[in-house]
Amino acid sequence: MKYVIFLGDGMSDSPMPELNGKTPLMAANTPNLDRMVREGIGGWSLNTPDGFYPGSDVANLGVLGYDVTQSYTGRSPLEAGAMGVELAEDDLAFRCNLVNLADNFNVMGDFSAGHITTAEASEIIHFIDEKLGSETFRFHPGVSYRHLLVWKGGRESLTTTAPHDISDRPIAGHLPTGADAQPIAHLMRESQKILSDHPVNFQRARAGEKTANSIWLWGQGRRPRLSLFNDLYGKSGGMISAVDLMHGIAANIGFESIRVDGATGWIDTNYRGKAEACLEGLRRHDILFVHVESPDEAGHAGRLDYKIQAIEDFDRLLVGPVLDALAERGPFRAAALPDHPTPVATKTHNSDPVPFAMMGEKIKPDGNSRYDEDLLKHGSLSFSPGHRLMATFLSEEAIG
Repeated sequence: MKYVIFLGDGMSDSPMPELNGKTPLMAANTPNLDRMVREGIGGWSLNTPDGFYPGSDVANLGVLGYDVTQSYTGRSPLEAGAMGVELAEDDLAFRCNLVNLADNFNVMGDFSAGHITTAEASEIIHFIDEKLGSETFRFHPGVSYRHLLVWKGGRESLTTTAPHDISDRPIAGHLPTGADAQPIAHLMRESQKILSDHPVNFQRARAGEKTANSIWLWGQGRRPRLSLFNDLYGKSGGMISAVDLMHGIAANIGFESIRVDGATGWIDTNYRGKAEACLEGLRRHDILFVHVESPDEAGHAGRLDYKIQAIEDFDRLLVGPVLDALAERGPFRAAALPDHPTPVATKTHNSDPVPFAMMGEKIKPDGNSRYDEDLLKHGSLSFSPGHRLMATFLSEEAIG
């Protein structure tokens, strides 16, 4: 039997006055997600355990069936795996965002530096490494605004803040703090001095685009200690995503990283390419995890129109084609869910449970017919903590 999980990052939301009390999922046209509920079951999953920040690292590990209370060491070490950066025992890795700071470097104007291209960002990160790098600090380029800093012999008595949590807000009170924060805060300040006149930023400013005028360091941690998925569940798997975080998770759990041309993590991502790659990957593996970042990015940007579009494109261009093809191949199970909510109104994640749909072999319909947050009340199945969902999904027992 084949298995596929459609992960719409940050897809869940809260009721909005602009939608007459509906959420974006309720307002969006999602016939294929609705079909999954109608022909299967719906319910909810709590993917962020108490005491953990509801980041995509923690929540996606939960969906993948990992108990993060026993295995989590930080976000950035996972991304290092996708970049091919081997961390030593004493290394401390940080996510290095290229950001745009507004109002004389006092306000988080854009945590993505206007969704800077990978080519532009790579040029800037190499420049930063040349100017600020050393035997102690090394910068590594990633995708778009998402990059990596490795602090050799790094000390971890410090607290950092995710930049997407403070969009359009003053950065005062959110800079690195703690006994070991000074070197990290210093690198952030120094980056502002050298980036203003960089040729990439000059060209972006001329084109009316936001510049990458600072780095922002956060998400620190040490080398991961995750078990292989095949050891836990006896299945081989593949990961499809546009972001290094997910490919880093894949590298650490033994999944094949499947890269798709045109996968951007934004509203223009290549959904059709991901659908084709999923179907091809299922010829090699038991389970495919297809991660789509665009609903989350739309939520962080406060763009209701983009979030609804991202959800509808996810449904029409990815979920529908894959389900249609699988129905002709043989026995399968499919699940669809977000990792966490990213409400448009707040522009950041929260720890609320999320709705899921599950259909396929030996799954009995439960009478629900619509995929949205109403499943938090009327769904027939729930998982708290959320990492228990995977074992049920992969079981050979009847569900429902």
